[in-house]
Amino acid sequence: MRKIIHVDCDCFYAAIEMRDDPRLARQPVAVGGAADRRGVIATCNYEARAFGVRSAMPSRQALKLCPDLLILKPRMDAYKQASRDIHGIFRDYTEQIEPLSLDEAYLDVSDCQQHAGSATRIAREIQRRVWQDVKITVSAGVAPNKFLAKIASDWNKPNGLFVITPDQVDAFVADLPVGKLHGVGKVTAERLARMGIRTCNDVRQWDRLLLLREFGSFGERLWQLARGQDERLVQSHSRRQSVSVEHTYDEDLPDLKACLARLPALLEELEGRLGRLDSSYRADKPFVKLKFHDFTQTTLEQAGAGRDLNSYSRLIGAAHARGSKPVRLMGVGVRLIDLRNSHEQLRLF
Repeated sequence: MRKIIHVDCDCFYAAIEMRDDPRLARQPVAVGGAADRRGVIATCNYEARAFGVRSAMPSRQALKLCPDLLILKPRMDAYKQASRDIHGIFRDYTEQIEPLSLDEAYLDVSDCQQHAGSATRIAREIQRRVWQDVKITVSAGVAPNKFLAKIASDWNKPNGLFVITPDQVDAFVADLPVGKLHGVGKVTAERLARMGIRTCNDVRQWDRLLLLREFGSFGERLWQLARGQDERLVQSHSRRQSVSVEHTYDEDLPDLKACLARLPALLEELEGRLGRLDSSYRADKPFVKLKFHDFTQTTLEQAGAGRDLNSYSRLIGAAHARGSKPVRLMGVGVRLIDLRNSHEQLRLF
């Protein structure tokens, strides 16, 4: 039985800003882009959240909800240093660390001998040390797998610790809303609701083959998660899966012609980023992303397509046709094939 801890820093960027400037304490604070440049909130503290401010919200909308909101420019160097300090604490307990971002990570402490191997006590000590050394709070979830550990870390925020023991898994998952499952977004949740499926216990009433027929390969994943099953390992050496470039425009692009006019500059930047990759990656499927003026968005990718201007133009055209509305953000990218993994698989056979 594995022992997994998911650690998630509480409102990380804002927490670092409040740590470095104590005058910001108890004020509504956010980190993000300026409202007059169509900026977006990256994160905010709990004082701001009380007004309804949320991550990914346009800064202009956030200021309408909270006129006293102080929006600060990101200081990535400070955030990266804090992240390095926190990971240094993690390494005192395990080398099996999978970062998801600067502010969250999975830890596999199954083989850790400290605290008599108690993942709960290890998580509690990590929380104490992060506060002592970095002066911010983190929330932690402890569970037998990654899926449940991530849910648990969000259960008692901020500065919370929630533990799901192996004998609690079945009952805990049964009452879990399907919207909490990894991979179930708004559209899938609405589709499940139309089928009368709102909790994991509802999923369990469905035959495995019927779920496969309804949802394809995700039906298998749905069947497993509804039973608390997740065999994914903590990957301590994660590899990139894609490279992309996106830009939010100061003024909406009114039509497809305006989008296509901006495409060459994006592709030039994308090629530059691809050129900085090492030789263990190979570019694969191209993809595009459009966010419309009403914040609905769509992505589209195509296997076998080229990475030339004409191929991306066709993808942009097809994506734009899904909304046919002014565009505030446009992005282009490419999926990557990890040649190291491919070589390892070939050796196995």
